[in-house]
Amino acid sequence: MAASAKSFLADAGYGEQELDANSALMELDKGLRSGKLGEQCEAVVRFPRLFQKYPFPILINSAFLKLADVFRVGNNFLRLCVLKVTQQSEKHLEKILNVDEFVKRVFSVIHSNDPVARAITLRMLGSMASIIPERKNAHHSIRQSLDSHDNVEVEAAIFAAANFSAQSKDFAAGICNKISEMIQGLATPVDLKLKLIPILQHMHHDASLASSSRQLLQQLVTSYPSTKMVIVTLHTFTLLAASSLVDIPKQIQLLLQYLKNDPRKAVKRLAIQDLKLLANKTPHTWSRENIQALCESALHTPYDSLKLGMLSVLSTLSGTIAIKQYFSSAPGTAATPARSFDLVKLAQECCYHNNRGIAAHGVRILTNISASCQEKDLLPLEQDAVFGLESLLVLCSQDDSPGAQATLKITLTCMVKLVKCRPHLSQSVVESLLTQLHSAQDAARILMCHCLAAIAMQLPVLADGMLGDLMDLYKLIGRSTTDKKQELLVSLATVIFVSSQKALSSEIKTVIKQQLENASNGWTAYRIARQASRMGNHDMARELYQSLLTQVASEHFYFWLNSLKEFSHAEQCLTGLQEDNYSSALSCIAEALKSYHKGIASLTAASTPLNPLSFQCGFVKLRIDLLQAFSQLICTCNSLKTSPPPAIATTIAMTSGNDLQRCGRISNQACMKHSMEEFRNLATRYGDLYQSSFDADSTTLRNVELQQQSCLLISHAIEALILDPESASFQEYSSNGTAHVESEYERRMMSVFNHVLEEVESLNRKYAPVSYLASNTCLCNAVIALLKVPLSFQRYFFQKLQSTSIKLALSPSPRNPAEPIAVQNNQQLALKVEGVVQHGSKPGLFRKIQSVCLNVSSVLQSKSGQDYKIPIDNMTNEMEQRVEPHNDYFSTQFLLNFVILGTHNITVESSVIDSNGIVWKTGPKTTIFVKSLEDPYSQQVRLQQQQGQPPSQQQQQRTAYSRF
Repeated sequence: MAASAKSFLADAGYGEQELDANSALMELDKGLRSGKLGEQCEAVVRFPRLFQKYPFPILINSAFLKLADVFRVGNNFLRLCVLKVTQQSEKHLEKILNVDEFVKRVFSVIHSNDPVARAITLRMLGSMASIIPERKNAHHSIRQSLDSHDNVEVEAAIFAAANFSAQSKDFAAGICNKISEMIQGLATPVDLKLKLIPILQHMHHDASLASSSRQLLQQLVTSYPSTKMVIVTLHTFTLLAASSLVDIPKQIQLLLQYLKNDPRKAVKRLAIQDLKLLANKTPHTWSRENIQALCESALHTPYDSLKLGMLSVLSTLSGTIAIKQYFSSAPGTAATPARSFDLVKLAQECCYHNNRGIAAHGVRILTNISASCQEKDLLPLEQDAVFGLESLLVLCSQDDSPGAQATLKITLTCMVKLVKCRPHLSQSVVESLLTQLHSAQDAARILMCHCLAAIAMQLPVLADGMLGDLMDLYKLIGRSTTDKKQELLVSLATVIFVSSQKALSSEIKTVIKQQLENASNGWTAYRIARQASRMGNHDMARELYQSLLTQVASEHFYFWLNSLKEFSHAEQCLTGLQEDNYSSALSCIAEALKSYHKGIASLTAASTPLNPLSFQCGFVKLRIDLLQAFSQLICTCNSLKTSPPPAIATTIAMTSGNDLQRCGRISNQACMKHSMEEFRNLATRYGDLYQSSFDADSTTLRNVELQQQSCLLISHAIEALILDPESASFQEYSSNGTAHVESEYERRMMSVFNHVLEEVESLNRKYAPVSYLASNTCLCNAVIALLKVPLSFQRYFFQKLQSTSIKLALSPSPRNPAEPIAVQNNQQLALKVEGVVQHGSKPGLFRKIQSVCLNVSSVLQSKSGQDYKIPIDNMTNEMEQRVEPHNDYFSTQFLLNFVILGTHNITVESSVIDSNGIVWKTGPKTTIFVKSLEDPYSQQVRLQQQQGQPPSQQQQQRTAYSRF
């Protein structure tokens, strides 16, 4: 019923016209005032949509007060609708400004003679517990209703008691004894006891309360041994321990005891479920004895369903710190070989079990042990893991049922993890995957291709010999007629792009294009082109984008594809660069820039107000500026060759104390210095792009970071070789982080960075001071080496998986944005800033907002009146505050001074801080105008002084009192 109500509420208002906040509220208010019950209900259920669209307090407060009126005077069905709206809009409750008035209207119904009306009111109060946790009248009503003779009212009181106990320490302490009496009382029916017991999970506010609740639950477990009672009590026991934290080891022992000794399957299943919950929440509290006891139970149980559950708990623990505690030797004892542990025996026994789920957990445990425990005697375990994974792969790849696919996903994930931590196993794993690809079902083939691509991204293990198998399979798939054909074409093309480390051969391109022509699906071709752009195969991508230009229905899509085609062509021009051939390098860069300029024009045309393509435009503009800077640097180096510095340049530099004299002519010096500053400026701009990309995936951010590092590298090389060799340091540019390379593009870029740094350092050591010829050659070769690595257009350039935006509201705010707010210069303006964090379909996929940083600054736009000598502190306002959003809402206030008469421009800019403490400049930036006016009394005194009249006695008295 709840689910249907929720979907009904969610779908209400479909096709509703776009209205502003006030108009929408008036429209719903009209429905609430209607005499027809149907129209009233329809208006009520539209409120959640209104809250979602206009999530600011001023509207939400008015709307909830109107709903409270409906609740007070309406019938029970309307009350039920209001209750459902309140429960669905729980995160907006704290935005109610008049909480007292809202509660007063709702609470009046508690005195009704109708027990159903009282029950709905109790549920309403329970749903509002987060904003009224300490209301004594609500506490009293709940306690009274627990003694009611009406079952509906008692159940509602239990619901409200659970919600208030979770929010209020006082209520929990006060109600605990009452709940205890009711549970232990003989007059209370068993079904009611089963509903009362879960309230005890909220008694975790202090240690004494938690302890008394645990004692009561312990008594209940022994006093009421029936299956239902034990299940509810044990589960409440677990939730209480998980919240209070101190009793988790005892709870693990209790659950293991029931798992071992209780013969009832239902109780064992509950114990396994709760053990899994504790394994996820607090794996560090599991001792070796706990894991050993669970292993023994799993080894001895005859039931596959229970063994599956226990292995699920063990596989969860095997991926955490608990596994290291299990294998660590006690001090003073000899180290035990890993193979002799029960956990390893259990995993090896289960690897070839006829139940797929059990086998999957078995190999997962072996994989996690191999990855976590760096011991010398693990070679047999690694082999067992590989054999188990291969057998599961053969079993699941022939079956396209959902269960088999889920098991296959676990298997392939384990393969990627095993290869990552044990690279020497990669060859055998990849060979088994390629062998199985030919006979597998299409659904399994897609997953296997993803696995192959993930392995190949980490380790270049797919040799040229294996490409032949992939191409044969690609031809085979092109002739298939299954519904998975399109997805499979994309997945397999991705593996081919990843595996061919050099440029694609003409044969491979021909095969892919032929299959795409036969498939005749434009979306598939676009996805393959997108993957080609990500892997740096720009020639293939350009041809596919070109073929798609005439297949789109919108001009925005046409311009988008055209821009991608031009970018791919530009990057393709750079693949022909050769070292020591600088004239051809300049012509290649010029050709690439021509295409990039065409592409940025198309990209700008492709943007819309709803999709402004800001990251894409920023990234491409930076790439254009970087190419121009590279071109300018090569030209500067060439000019040094044509007009070299005089032979005595070094002597002049030493006598004058100006190292720039070694570059020769003043123009050369200025060009080199300008070039270095330009690269540093580009690095700063790449840093700004990085900071503004809060929703980008980690690979895209790493790509931007690599571009920034390439700019810093060149500026450092210019400084170290030409401008200031003595003060240039190599420490901050030393190669670090190469062990965590995640893609072929990053691997190649890091290789170039290290090579250039070594060259610069060796030149500085061998030939000090470095000759202009050697330094020019080194710089030009560094530029060409960087450009020869094909640029990777990462996922965020094409696809936004996470979407986060902030909406700000300022008060006071003018009716007309261009109209200033009037403030007297002897007063302060209290600026209230409210904001709402809006998410897409996958909130917090890559990173979450921890707090929002609000920066308020004011600038004097135009001055009016005479100039006065005013302290500098009073001339500007610069303030910053950090606020933590609660339920995606935040608000704060700033006090601003406007002593100088005139128009001031106030700018409020927001940025977000993620859970790692990193600041992201996401925006938005909002501007309002304030007009500072002279207060009337000061104006009058000034005018009198100008006319030469002293202020009257009455006015003098006024000045004395005006302070108060």
